[in-house]
Amino acid sequence: MSNKKFERASHVVLTSHSNQIFKESLPIKWGADNAKERGPVIATISEKENRNAIGTHSGSYTVYRALSIANGDFPKDHRPELENTHSPVEVKPQASWFDPEKMVAIDPWGAHIQEMYGDYIKEGYNIKPTIAVTQARLHIPEIFDAIEKGRLEIDGDIIAKDGSVKVTKVAFEPVWYLPGIAKRLGVDEGELRKILFNETGGMFPELVTRPDLKVLLPPIGSTTAYIFGDINNLSNPEVELSCRVHDECNGSDVFGSDICTCRPYLTYGIEHATKTAQNGGVGLIVYYRKEGRALGEVTKFLVYNARKRQEGGDSAATYFKRTECVAGVEDARFQEFMPDILQYFGITKIHNLHSMSNMKYDAITKSGIEVVNRVSIPDDLIPADAQVEMEAKKAAGYFTDGEIKDGNDLDKVVGRELEE
Repeated sequence: MSNKKFERASHVVLTSHSNQIFKESLPIKWGADNAKERGPVIATISEKENRNAIGTHSGSYTVYRALSIANGDFPKDHRPELENTHSPVEVKPQASWFDPEKMVAIDPWGAHIQEMYGDYIKEGYNIKPTIAVTQARLHIPEIFDAIEKGRLEIDGDIIAKDGSVKVTKVAFEPVWYLPGIAKRLGVDEGELRKILFNETGGMFPELVTRPDLKVLLPPIGSTTAYIFGDINNLSNPEVELSCRVHDECNGSDVFGSDICTCRPYLTYGIEHATKTAQNGGVGLIVYYRKEGRALGEVTKFLVYNARKRQEGGDSAATYFKRTECVAGVEDARFQEFMPDILQYFGITKIHNLHSMSNMKYDAITKSGIEVVNRVSIPDDLIPADAQVEMEAKKAAGYFTDGEIKDGNDLDKVVGRELEE
């Protein structure tokens, strides 16, 4: 009896030299004056002769897809049926879409492949979206509480009668233009390719064997933007914009863990974004998958244990030191690519930025976006055990409009014992 679920390929190509360059592969001219001249990003693996990018779609979920194929559940020749999947709102091209340096980590045309590259699709090119737009309503306990306490009002528009909040959601797959990535980081493209190849265990040989391929779809998490109000007002600097750029923290964001301020910062940003939209402005929450300062949850939990068990307890004075001892670095995040999604929406001015991170602020302003006000989280929203994080960050130079502790005062800020 034949085992059809393992008939996907008869051999494996381990190298990708000049004999793997096909005339059917469409060129990509990043930052071109129009979508057709720019060319589609083709990272599907169904026809290797059409591929013009390294990696493939779905980021970290590619491994799950591989397991599904191995199990015989996922059809190897599947092509997406994209009828009725288009955006419910118009996403207008912005000037930043045609600047090869404004966006290097996402494909601005990723949500427009049907209208821009429909002829290629009819010719047989398997082109997939890397951006998707939909609409939804958010049911958030903190928003219900804000309504009950009178900070927000049900208006039947932004906030529905049941207290849910109307939003437009935009999901982004990472699409890296390697020359632009290298320039943004200030490194040589060849060196960047070599490091990416080595540090992923040689996952993508094309990084070092195919310098003609300039685009990489990395196996990392995606990003989601939530827009409160008219999406097209994001690009209007005269319309008030309240924005929170948030790095994922599953323990706090989803489960309400109180060792950090992540969920309170997120929900306060959502409340302010909602209120701004109700007042005729627009709100934006961008959710980046960078769990545990881009170190991952395993490392993060190890750090929690080390902080709680150290002599003197979980102290604000040693907050960053414990992370560095376990992970080798205080923070593995870099925010240089973060503003690309703001550029996608044509944002030139943020009136209210909900973030105490100087790295985020510096990256945003360096990209040419003006920030008018920086908004701190109210003290009454900071969990008791999260005072360690908050006071340590203030002392380290993070933005605050409150008191900054040092010396003995900082030593006195101590969190719970591990077993409590």
